[in-house]
Amino acid sequence: MDEVEFMRGRVYGADHDNPGPRAGRVYAHLVGGPLDGLLLDVTDLTDQERARGVTLATEIGRYGPGGGSAYTPRPGDVRRFDWRGDVP
Repeated sequence: MDEVEFMRGRVYGADHDNPGPRAGRVYAHLVGGPLDGLLLDVTDLTDQERARGVTLATEIGRYGPGGGSAYTPRPGDVRRFDWRGDVP
């Protein structure tokens, strides 16, 4: 199994021992970039926060440790957040 396959279905920021989605939570799929295939728990985000998008810390982006990746909701499909680029 390669790294991409291993990461699919896992929740960004979840405990390594329990990386899958939990009942009663709402998730968006991250599409593209270094976090492609992960799920993002958006349960506690307001509509305004979701619309603004998120910047998620990741060591596997362009800027390595300390960097992040920006994702915004896909127009017409708020259950998918598309990668917009990496940030330092």
